[in-house]
Amino acid sequence: MDFVAGAIGGVCGVAVGYPLDTVKVRIQTEPKYTGIWDCVRDTYHRERVRGFYRGLSLPVCTVSLVSSVSFGTYRHCLAHICRVRYGSAEAKPAKTDVTLSGFASGLVRVFLTSPTEVAKVRLQTQTQTPAQQRRRSSASGPSVPAVPAVPAAGPPTCPVPPAGLPPGPRYRGPLHCLATVAREEGLRGLYKGSSALLFRDGHSFATYFLSYAILCERLTPAGQSQPDVSGVLVAGGCAGALAWAVATPMDVIKARLQADGQGRRRYRGLLHCVLTSVREEGPRVLFKGLLLNCCRAFPVNMVVFVAYEAVLRLTRGLLT
Repeated sequence: MDFVAGAIGGVCGVAVGYPLDTVKVRIQTEPKYTGIWDCVRDTYHRERVRGFYRGLSLPVCTVSLVSSVSFGTYRHCLAHICRVRYGSAEAKPAKTDVTLSGFASGLVRVFLTSPTEVAKVRLQTQTQTPAQQRRRSSASGPSVPAVPAVPAAGPPTCPVPPAGLPPGPRYRGPLHCLATVAREEGLRGLYKGSSALLFRDGHSFATYFLSYAILCERLTPAGQSQPDVSGVLVAGGCAGALAWAVATPMDVIKARLQADGQGRRRYRGLLHCVLTSVREEGPRVLFKGLLLNCCRAFPVNMVVFVAYEAVLRLTRGLLT
């Protein structure tokens, strides 16, 4: 049931946090933004509310699988470690057991999330204003009677687009984005930034599950075996914020590597991206979006863990 509970919790979480995730990605990948509100104002001015939800359909379709695997892997690894070390899967795990299980959960999810992260980042960093879209749709103008063309003496030439016409969006949607990346950049393109993703998710998920377990233990009332709803809300929110505080430096690098490839490539790899970013923008660049990440993570993971625990408790009540 951990897989089912994790899937439901993940869907609830992505519904709450996606607009702020879009803002976070744009701040991390586009130096023109001076802060959170500058990015929010610019996105709304150029693209309205729809701009905050670019690329949402793919995460909604895949997050249930990814979240299911994350929570399921964590629980099964933890049970296996307890069985090996203590002789019973129901034994109380040590903090190192929780940390190792969380780390394993983070590593496993990378193989599932990397292609969807590439598509999400590319779509979130692809901007086109409504005015540009209207100009494209009306670029041909009103129809006029056709004038017979004089046959050209030379070879036929390709039509030249009207001057000043802005280019259309490179990707029409998540599936088109994945297909385009696969065709133009190969399988490696779909896993671009996976090295940074491994560093990000491994230690951040270790922090995530460890902090949640510690806080739940501290917030459990005397005489009870688990915290109440308010305890789960606080523990889940704090665990999410702590995990993103740890993950943000590699999240910045991951986003830049995955956005790279739209036009001229700037980065040759993980280390080159880190050195180039720090040299051009200073060490603070590694913490771009930190405040936004933590602010977004708190309510998102409150919802994730409440939904997760609610499903587990409901199923346990039905089975007993």
